[in-house]
Amino acid sequence: MPKATRKAKAALASVKIPKPNLSQSNGSSPQTPKTPKTPADEGIEFFESVGKTDQPIRVYELRLDPDGGPNKDRAYMRLPPAYTPYVVRVTLDAGTPASRNGVFKTNFPLNGGRFSRDHFSERRLPTDFSSPIQIDLPISHAGAFVYWIEYDGDSPGTRVKGREGYFNIDPILKTKARTPILSGGKVAPDGSSVKPDYVNIPLDGLSILTLVSKWMGPVTSWRDYFAETSARGYNMIHWTPLQERGESDSPYSIRNQLVYEPSMFPGGKKDIGSDGGKAKVEEMLKIAREEYGLLSLTDVVLNHTANDSPWLVEHPEAGYSPANTPHLTPALELDTAMLEFSAGLQAAGLPTTIMSEQDITKLVEAFDAYLKERSLWQYYVLDVIRERRAIKQALDRGDIAPWSGPDVAYKTVVELAEIIRDSGKIDGFKKLEKRFGTQVAGPVAAGFVKAAFVNLGDDSESLADAWVRVVDVLNVPLYEEWTEDTKVALDNIRNRLKYTRLDEHGPKLGPITPQLPLVEPYFTRLKKSEPEKYSLANNGWIWNADPLSNFALWPSKAYLRREVIVWGDCVKLRYGDGPSSNPWLWEYMTKYVTSLAEIFEGFRIDNCHSTPLHVGVTLLDAARAVNPNLYVCAELFTGSEEMDTIFVSRLGINSLIREAGNAWDPKEFSRLLYRHGLGKPIGSMDGACMTSKAELPPPTGKGPTRDCVVIPHNGSVPHALFYDLTHDNESYLDKRSAEDTLSTGALITFSFSAIGSVKGFDDLYPKLLNLVGEQRKYEVTNLGERSGIAKAKRLLNALHTEMALGGYEEGHVHQENDYIVLHRVQPNTQKGYILVAHTAFHKGSKDRGYISPIKLRSTKVKFVYGAYIDIPSYEIDKDPNTLRGLPGKLVDMPEVVVPQGLDGEGPFAEIVVPDYFPPGSFMVFETQLQGLDSTLDAFCSEGAETAFGNLNLVDLNVVLHRAEGEERDATDGEIGTYAVPGLGNLVYCGLEGWMHPLRHIMRYNDLGHPLCAHLREGTWAFDYVHNRLFKQVDVFPALAHPAKWFQERLERVKQTVPPFLRPKYFAIIISEAYKAARRAAIEQASNFVSSGHDFTQNLALCSIQMHGQVKSASLDPGKPTPSLAAGLPHFAAGWARCWGRDVFISLRGLFLTTGNFDGAKAHILAFASTLKHGLIPNLLDSLRNPRYNSRDSPWWMLQNIQDYAKSAPGGLSILSESVKRRFPKDDTWVAWNDPRAYAYSSTIAEIIQEILQRHADGIHFREYNAGPNLDMQMRDEGFNIDIQVDWKTGLIFGGNRYNCGTWMDKMGESEKAGNKGLPGTPRDGAPVEITGLLKSTLRWLDELSKAGKFPFKGVEAEVDGKKRLVTFKEWNDLLQSSFEKCYYVPTDPSEDVKYNINSSIVNRRGIYKDVYGSGPGREWSDYQFRPNFPIAMTVAPELFDPEHALGALRLADQVLRGPLGMKTLDPIDLQYRPYYDNANDGTDPSIAKGWNYHNGPEWGWPLGYFLRAYLYFDTKVGVGKTDPTQTLHHLHRILLKPREHIQKDPWAGIPELTNKDGEHCPDSCNTQAWSASCLLDFLEEVHKMSAKLG
Repeated sequence: MPKATRKAKAALASVKIPKPNLSQSNGSSPQTPKTPKTPADEGIEFFESVGKTDQPIRVYELRLDPDGGPNKDRAYMRLPPAYTPYVVRVTLDAGTPASRNGVFKTNFPLNGGRFSRDHFSERRLPTDFSSPIQIDLPISHAGAFVYWIEYDGDSPGTRVKGREGYFNIDPILKTKARTPILSGGKVAPDGSSVKPDYVNIPLDGLSILTLVSKWMGPVTSWRDYFAETSARGYNMIHWTPLQERGESDSPYSIRNQLVYEPSMFPGGKKDIGSDGGKAKVEEMLKIAREEYGLLSLTDVVLNHTANDSPWLVEHPEAGYSPANTPHLTPALELDTAMLEFSAGLQAAGLPTTIMSEQDITKLVEAFDAYLKERSLWQYYVLDVIRERRAIKQALDRGDIAPWSGPDVAYKTVVELAEIIRDSGKIDGFKKLEKRFGTQVAGPVAAGFVKAAFVNLGDDSESLADAWVRVVDVLNVPLYEEWTEDTKVALDNIRNRLKYTRLDEHGPKLGPITPQLPLVEPYFTRLKKSEPEKYSLANNGWIWNADPLSNFALWPSKAYLRREVIVWGDCVKLRYGDGPSSNPWLWEYMTKYVTSLAEIFEGFRIDNCHSTPLHVGVTLLDAARAVNPNLYVCAELFTGSEEMDTIFVSRLGINSLIREAGNAWDPKEFSRLLYRHGLGKPIGSMDGACMTSKAELPPPTGKGPTRDCVVIPHNGSVPHALFYDLTHDNESYLDKRSAEDTLSTGALITFSFSAIGSVKGFDDLYPKLLNLVGEQRKYEVTNLGERSGIAKAKRLLNALHTEMALGGYEEGHVHQENDYIVLHRVQPNTQKGYILVAHTAFHKGSKDRGYISPIKLRSTKVKFVYGAYIDIPSYEIDKDPNTLRGLPGKLVDMPEVVVPQGLDGEGPFAEIVVPDYFPPGSFMVFETQLQGLDSTLDAFCSEGAETAFGNLNLVDLNVVLHRAEGEERDATDGEIGTYAVPGLGNLVYCGLEGWMHPLRHIMRYNDLGHPLCAHLREGTWAFDYVHNRLFKQVDVFPALAHPAKWFQERLERVKQTVPPFLRPKYFAIIISEAYKAARRAAIEQASNFVSSGHDFTQNLALCSIQMHGQVKSASLDPGKPTPSLAAGLPHFAAGWARCWGRDVFISLRGLFLTTGNFDGAKAHILAFASTLKHGLIPNLLDSLRNPRYNSRDSPWWMLQNIQDYAKSAPGGLSILSESVKRRFPKDDTWVAWNDPRAYAYSSTIAEIIQEILQRHADGIHFREYNAGPNLDMQMRDEGFNIDIQVDWKTGLIFGGNRYNCGTWMDKMGESEKAGNKGLPGTPRDGAPVEITGLLKSTLRWLDELSKAGKFPFKGVEAEVDGKKRLVTFKEWNDLLQSSFEKCYYVPTDPSEDVKYNINSSIVNRRGIYKDVYGSGPGREWSDYQFRPNFPIAMTVAPELFDPEHALGALRLADQVLRGPLGMKTLDPIDLQYRPYYDNANDGTDPSIAKGWNYHNGPEWGWPLGYFLRAYLYFDTKVGVGKTDPTQTLHHLHRILLKPREHIQKDPWAGIPELTNKDGEHCPDSCNTQAWSASCLLDFLEEVHKMSAKLG
């Protein structure tokens, strides 16, 4: 956690909120009738009432991270005003850690009633592992709120508080409606006049003008200013503080917070009245609001008070003094020394008037000497004399505190000093609270030296001397610290002295006197007596300070080191940790803010970054209790966007003040406009593509279900109040040029944000006005002579408000040389306004400059207004009584005709800047996109359900997926994946290929993405989308409908939409099609999938991704049929597509759990037909050239037949299904079209029996076509297949060291390294998963046989030399009795005698062997810890001792589990090599040519079996036995990475394998059938368990 964030949380933790008077009205118009109901009550009533709503309810969806906290980008969430109540939907993925007995907490009053910051409503998260978790929060009113999720920790009984998130709801601001500024395309003669009715104005519609009341005269003359402000198009006045000013006369130095400035009233103090003038001010603000349409925003000063505030004498505890903040004592002494030194300059013969740097040096050196006489070092160091006396007395009295710290005997004095310094035994260390306040108690020092100087015995004199030596060492760095602090203080005094009295741009204060000392005093001295109590620290600011650190508190030495740029007229207020720390001050300042909130619509928090966070939070809460729709803005100087967000989210700041004047050139200005004023880019997609229609259940559980629109929320950046100039910054005449006032002012008004200005900016005041010293009054110029740019502002401010009210939320900023072009557009009507501004960052030039003609495609453009400013003289008006601007004249430009043109891309309008367009000029044009059908958005999204709803799953494979190899194969090489310049090839030809980049583009409106650029450049992608479907209609007739749907929409877009909008409409069409196609797929799936969460559905889509029809791979040798790919992109087509083992590991998850029983059955029947030698092929090769070298494949098929029979409707009938046999009964190899092929048939039951009988008989054959033509890597012995049953154990043994008959089938290929023809993992013997699959089959067949549902009882076998029937039960029982003895490796070596163990080669204990009975020379491989045993546990859990099983699984969890899969070998194994590189051509045989394929890399599919096994045994004998949710939460946490991967990866699947710790493996398939399937297997079991638990 960042340090700043920790501080923020610590500050807020101590907040105690005072209870403000909640009964008072906010004083705003129009008045609402008083009611006991709170806004929260009304919101609940709205959702529970049965009345109809015209519009769907808005639902803003906030997706939380697995730990229950918001993503960093979503930690702050700004929400719109609740004109109509809406919903914030908090969603969390099922099974994530935060759902573990999770409770959502927020201080938004979800249950009704009033808001209280320390009162939290709770919503318990539903415990659901199969469906999305969501909580709907009814939102009804403005404010700043926090939320988090609390959930069970990993340790029993512990609770975890998740990361906090914040949502701020904008206030509802109402102002008077106004007439349109344009009439008939021209500026209305009378401008935009105020109407009687009110309108809700969004924050982006605010146009704020700053007025300084001290320059306005008495309130009786304010109407003139209201009229002027309103006429110029503003709708809110920002008032600098109106309270009574202190002796400096600065509005920000408030003398009395509860009294208004007497000089505002004609009768002065006599007119104030008992309420401090509040009623009179309220009346004026009401006039401004109701007659002139002007809301009011006031500065609120919380951090300081005037140095002459009378209440300070009565309450000196309200400020920081040495009495309550002791470390300020030396700072006060230094400050006093500076004052005394200043008063004595003349007597000392030192200069009082600064004429040169030499004078400064002379004064600073003299003050240094003067300061040294004060001996301030005494505040830092230990008093050596006192220390010696104290320890001597303690030793002599025998008052010795034994040393309990680290051993100190015989240490050097340097080491001893460091130890005692770190021990915390030095009282007052670095506290600086009093002279010689740093000390060590005598008894402590005595105990320390006796422990250290053991050779000195009890000699008190020697021990005291020894302690002095330690003290001397302690004092060295403390003297150095004093020296450094003094140096820094003197340097800061030098710099300040130079700036205030010598620098050209400084204030040049004049001679040094007692009244104007050397530098500003740091303390206000209220009384001459008791200076430690009545000397209060003045406020100020520090360069690059930590805004969360109070520089008046220890350990800050800012006042001592003179680092504060101090305001001598302001005393810093001391609030302490909360109201209890300073009750009077908190009560007084609460009255101040609540009094203001009653009559003002908004606050500007002055000096916000220096106001303690908890102070701002508490006082703003009090203000909002009075005025719930209080608008709050602030200017922050934190130097960090992250820190800005902390202040914004905690305080509920609605807008942060930004200033155009901070830009140093046009490029930087355009960046600021883009950052703070753009809104959304033109052609944005999020509104059209990311929202979805749904039904909203009542958020409180009561009331009707309503239609809603779900809007994903991406988090927010602080909203901007964008000023052209603020009242405390230099004028543009000083910063740039006076002419730039017009161009910058115009550009700011085109920002989609709140905007602000000052009267002096509009009136062309030449210099920054001094708030303290300036006494002249404003001149009311309205729109006439000497009104500067006011006439232009009238138009521009009115347009700004109208565009905000009209939803002109899209914008485009273009900067070229000194020009900036800003275009605002209403996305629904495509009406807009474009502003062309010629900035004037440099003085003197009248040159037109250069900008390319501005082409607007398919757009009609009409000139509205243009102007430049003519300033004949830059002479500053010296009128002593009136503030006046430069004599600038706004010159209206003649109408600029915009010609229409036509080129290869179609019609366009072209704005050409006139020949005379000097810097500072601007032009506004009205734009209207032509030919864009208003129904196009609806047309592009309608009809998708119908177009895609009737597609079957294989059609959907074409529509949604198809990798390069698949598409090329299916289209005879004609079509491949689409290549996007700058991006590369999409991974899929179908919609998923487009959606991967589009998801990012749509969510973040990233119109600069290469895909968007490509779509703007041409329509090739449009043609590709429908052409590829039309070209495949012959094979897939159902594709005609979606192809036509695409064509109609894409062609219409091509014909009617200009290039810049193509990306938007392409995204609408593709995303709508994707949603419809995905929905069609999900609707055809099982209830497990259709009711499941996103992760389940994403995995289920892999079944469509992998199951499609190509020409070169089929389940029928005579024609193409759909088939399952093992993985993509490597196994897309041809002989490599369909693998027996992969199909049957994948079939349960991808077909059976998803409900595609037809697809499952087709694969079962096809492979069953190929049975030969008692085996099915590993490589099917369309049944034409199947290869039989896989010992485990038949057992996987039998497991799937069992799964099919149990899960498919009428599934057991598959046993009687008849299939024609690919090969003759004698296993002769024949071609698929040979007459002997398919010459006889068998039922599936007979095929099952044949597999078992063949194994019982023993299988011994040599592969057909053995040799290099079949496999050029293998040695000759490897082609020999031998499998037999050991009837002593019931286990099936097979294989040899030269072949690899299980899934770990990597054959060595490197001659250079010497591993060619040697399997990396032969696993000859009895692999544990085959034993488990055998056991599962025997158990099932025994059950069926007993029930008369299987026509066989067992197998004929030769046992002990006799041929006899071995029943399924007998074989089953034999395995049961031998399994643990053969496979388990006990944790205790003393138990080895109970098992078949060779103790000398055991590598790890508490495991199950990977193989039993490995071949000669490879006996050690039995004991390798691999992830295969959970397969046996899953299919035949009865084989395992439950305690042993759970122990092995926990070990696998710790040792083998990776982020996306399971390590294929124990990391402590000597063969462990976790990085797979098939291209490695080195000499290390362990990795050459990827020999380590299964010796460390982490494979995806075993993870699913591990999860299933763990679920079974942990709920049987582990922590899940009493509470299964404990197990489920643990296992779902494991799924976080796969869940994230499938969401973000362009292949939308789970990879075949990764390298160590989930690192990407370039040689892996990016998506693998069995990797997704096995996770679906697990999730389906969870789904079933949840149904039982529920």
